[in-house]
Amino acid sequence: MEVVDTELMLRVGLIQKDTNGEILWMWCYPSTTATLRNLLLRKCCLTDENKLLHPFKWFYITTIELPESSILKKVTHFSVVLTNRDFNPVKYAAFTRILCRMYLKHGSPVKMMESYIAVLIKGMCQSEENGLFLSKDFDVRKAYLAGSIRDIVSQFGMETILLHTALMLKKRIVVYHPKIEAVQEFTRTLPALDWTILHSYVHLNADELEALQMCTGYIAGFVNLEESNRPDLYDVLVNLAESEITIAPLAKEAMAMAKLHKEMGQLIVQSAEDPEKSDKVSADGEKRVLNLEALKQKRFPPATENFLYHLAAAEQMLKILLCDRMYH
Repeated sequence: MEVVDTELMLRVGLIQKDTNGEILWMWCYPSTTATLRNLLLRKCCLTDENKLLHPFKWFYITTIELPESSILKKVTHFSVVLTNRDFNPVKYAAFTRILCRMYLKHGSPVKMMESYIAVLIKGMCQSEENGLFLSKDFDVRKAYLAGSIRDIVSQFGMETILLHTALMLKKRIVVYHPKIEAVQEFTRTLPALDWTILHSYVHLNADELEALQMCTGYIAGFVNLEESNRPDLYDVLVNLAESEITIAPLAKEAMAMAKLHKEMGQLIVQSAEDPEKSDKVSADGEKRVLNLEALKQKRFPPATENFLYHLAAAEQMLKILLCDRMYH
């Protein structure tokens, strides 16, 4: 059943930066809380201060610089923010751009609110510059499949198996790149079926880190390299800028590679290099190699046994696997 926008869209807000450099929360519909307002003020690129993590909701921010000819004479930049329950970056990037153009043209949030309510209720709105915006044109399934496994394999080659293993073992993965766009593009490819583990824009702040560390495993994106000096935050550190993957000392035992991993890595690379196979086929190929039920029928080398032990623990299957060993 199609989910209507009234169940997904939570609020729209407007943030401005004036000629004195002051950041102001100007307007919101229907309402917000002080905590969420502070989050959005700090997460927008109008300020370098970022402090709060708001899990399990998605926020979308589009920021523009005003031309000198703008009717908003005392404003240099502004951001339009949306908070929503669904993950659909392309859809809400298009919608926030429409809202930005409306505010830029009229200098008032009234037209923005009218369009927001139209999408909220009818799933569509008119735009003088862009024609008709239709929510149904943005399939949420495509949003989840937008990332490219092939691009990851092209960058990291056989080391891609480290990322796959870390995800299977529900490890803490930290991804760094100085550009937030690169971080978000990479991290959105990794979660596969569990999107609650994705925190694509995190900062080294006590409040954010406390919320992050409440998660068993996660994928966290950073734009500052300071987290590389914080091995307590990660089991696997991905430095996109240098194309390097680092395993934290305390995670090396669980992440020890076996012949099984080499075979999986080779299949991933071969699948990614095959132009007739899609990214989805590459991912499915990994699952064909690692079939836990089939592996339990064999005698395992120590390295493979170590991996299966940690996999069983991650999947809360440890008691079942130990019982099986007793009877073999």
